Amino acid sequence: MKLKKISVMMAVILSVFLTACSNTKTNSSGNESTPVGEKTTETPSVEEGETSAEYPITIKHAFGETVIESKPERIATISWGNQDVPLALGVIPVGISEANYGVTDGSRLLPWTAEGFKTLGVENPVLFSDTDGLDYEAISDSQPDVILAAYSGITQDEYNLLSEIAPVVAYPTLAWQTLWRDQIVMDATGMGMKFDGEVLVAELEQLIGDEVAAYPQIAGKSAAFFYFNPSDLGKFYIYLPTDPRAAYLTDLGLKVPESVLEMEKTSDSFALEISAENVDVLDDIDIIIAYGDAALMESLQADSLVGTIPAVQRGSVVLIQDGTPLAASSTPSALSIPATIEEYLSLIGEAADKVK
Repeated sequence: MKLKKISVMMAVILSVFLTACSNTKTNSSGNESTPVGEKTTETPSVEEGETSAEYPITIKHAFGETVIESKPERIATISWGNQDVPLALGVIPVGISEANYGVTDGSRLLPWTAEGFKTLGVENPVLFSDTDGLDYEAISDSQPDVILAAYSGITQDEYNLLSEIAPVVAYPTLAWQTLWRDQIVMDATGMGMKFDGEVLVAELEQLIGDEVAAYPQIAGKSAAFFYFNPSDLGKFYIYLPTDPRAAYLTDLGLKVPESVLEMEKTSDSFALEISAENVDVLDDIDIIIAYGDAALMESLQADSLVGTIPAVQRGSVVLIQDGTPLAASSTPSALSIPATIEEYLSLIGEAADKVK
């Protein structure tokens, strides 16, 4: 079977498809809003002091250890979804990376992130234009006490340069392979709010469980997340369980196909290239999720090889319109999960109904 590890460039492409100087922040209208670094919501009901972090905090990650000597007051975030952690915890970041995918209104913010800022009284947050590379000057100008990047693809050199600005919370082991729970807890730990992060994870797990319960037809179905290039169906990509998109499917009541688990054994990447001549190995997949539209579905079913995949034949395929917020939310974050889970489950439920 011809399975190939993805190239560095394709990793970047696939990860996308996955994929502010005082303590008091003033919004663009000149009205004073919530102090940067302070919570705007009440602490979960626990004994006083239980949520207080003891310093210094040491966080282990792919590049070693980051030591945070005292409570960070100014939080900057880079890359994908990290900004949603402080926002979900009621903290206004001093600067974040602009969204490079899924924005349809020109705001450079995904709708749930924009709503998170609006809820905290911020209309015009500081955005780093780092799609073509990290903007170290802008990040430095935001004067952060810590930089959150638990889900990212930063390199050792980038980590070193960022660390000259402030302590960096990098990903645990491999680039673009931090699942949403770990992203929340690692980023929250970097903020000195680990307990709050764990509470947030528990709340999201409860939300997911409640929503999934409304779709009993999904339970036990196998599913995998694919990437198809409509102009070349001779090969395509399948995301492995270490990728947040694929892992999120298991949260939604689906199971990882045995064929995908076998592929995972051969790779430390988050996706593999598969030649269309080997589609027979995918017979155990009940539901396929991919970026695309009706035109892609027609192409898939008309293809002499891809069209033989059982899920394609019966139409149990969830196609998410490319470049939309829903497509962006397939790589879940603290805020995207509650914002889009109903829509996502509805589409998966429709596909599950076609599996006999």
